[in-house]
Amino acid sequence: QVQLVESGGGLVQPGGSLRLSCAASGFTLDYYAIAWFRQAPGKERELVATTNWNGGATYYSDSVKGRFTISRDNTKNTVYLQMNDLKPEDTAVYLCAADTRTEYGMTYVAPEYDYWGQGTQVTVSS
Repeated sequence: QVQLVESGGGLVQPGGSLRLSCAASGFTLDYYAIAWFRQAPGKERELVATTNWNGGATYYSDSVKGRFTISRDNTKNTVYLQMNDLKPEDTAVYLCAADTRTEYGMTYVAPEYDYWGQGTQVTVSS
């Protein structure tokens, strides 16, 4: 059974940090682009960051550039999102996604991702 499971969300004060994890089971992440998206109430799903198959290429949205870092450990079949200097506007459900239809590629749009996790809530508030 193919699954992506996110963890690491929670409540944090502005300026704080969290590290999210996305663990895959039922398939190997080695060859595929993985992304983190987020969705806040009443807003569209937003691409936060994506990485290619080996972490050699990454992309960040302007809203998180310089504060968030996406990384992956293919030996653990896991992708991470380190989030620093969190702001209230970062509050959302964070979801990871895998594009298993393109090997060794880089994917920037949600419809191209075919596997999704259930999400983890991140709340930034004092």
